[in-house]
Amino acid sequence: MTFDEKRLQELRAKYGDDNAGEIFDEKFAKVGEKIFSNGTRAAPYAGIPTFLSAPHRPIDPAAPDFGDLQVGIVGVPMDLGVSNRPGSRFGPRALRAIDRIGPYNHVLECAPIFDLKVADIGDVPFSSRYRLELSHEDIEKHHTKIVEAGLLPLSVGGDHSISHPILKAVAKKHGPVGLIHIDAHCDTGGAFDQTKFHHGGPFRNAVLDGVLDPTRTIQIGIRGPAEYLWEFSYDSGMTVIHAEEVTGLGIPAIIEKAKQIIGDGPTYLSFDVDSLDPSIAPGTGTPEVGGLSSREVLELIRGLKGINLVGGDVVEVAPQYDATNNTAHAGAQVLFEILSLMVYSPAIKGR
Repeated sequence: MTFDEKRLQELRAKYGDDNAGEIFDEKFAKVGEKIFSNGTRAAPYAGIPTFLSAPHRPIDPAAPDFGDLQVGIVGVPMDLGVSNRPGSRFGPRALRAIDRIGPYNHVLECAPIFDLKVADIGDVPFSSRYRLELSHEDIEKHHTKIVEAGLLPLSVGGDHSISHPILKAVAKKHGPVGLIHIDAHCDTGGAFDQTKFHHGGPFRNAVLDGVLDPTRTIQIGIRGPAEYLWEFSYDSGMTVIHAEEVTGLGIPAIIEKAKQIIGDGPTYLSFDVDSLDPSIAPGTGTPEVGGLSSREVLELIRGLKGINLVGGDVVEVAPQYDATNNTAHAGAQVLFEILSLMVYSPAIKGR
């Protein structure tokens, strides 16, 4: 069967020659108008690398001026809380170097860098590269300024201990928040080696500090040999979904469960890259075999469209353990998905 000659001529007339770059579909044309300038878009390999190619807006920590920004993407290059392999201090730099994420989210139907007033506002300024507790204080202070200015913080770690001081900052405005936590580990362990400030305990600390509501918390993808450390999750009322349950339950059911648990209240989304199977994302401090696929994670996050998202983070990318850059690429994609959710969040300033 040959292709209809008349139809071919019609396609040539519409899409060929001078019309080669024109977008005819009304929905896609609106997207193109945002992204293209003078017939082209910025080359992903040119210029200074920033998170998701967002505009760079340096912030003076002493006198921050966030202007009319709605979202601030901030690096948190600190990994003093790791229990095994260090290196996630290089996570922010690795995610900035990923040169092609977005700009259009075809599932959530948005181009978040263009639909939001968003910028890469640099890194948290640290007073010391050696003192973990002081670093947590610095994280909380910097994020408090972001939240007080009316921005939603979207942070890139760093190890998972950074979520505790960020939640403390977010709760100053929103009160105890709900949590969607995608991870291989519950991170609700107790004191270890004479400190409670480590990447295995941020969410126990957050609950005990009164900034996280455990009854509005769901932890997804949990697995591995540390289960005996997570009794606090169950005792406090958190919902735990193990990686082994995902296939039987299905992602749509997990999405509905998550929405039911968090309700309409302010919610934080924390993504640890070790939730992904190490065959996909080996570049992390505590890899656990039997994890989620990248497609499962994207389906899960995209299904949360419309939640009252007040902040989020991507943590534990340790690029030196992954020569392929796949881990950083996956982390950057999840960062893009969280930012896309913020397009639809009721918490966005100006709505």
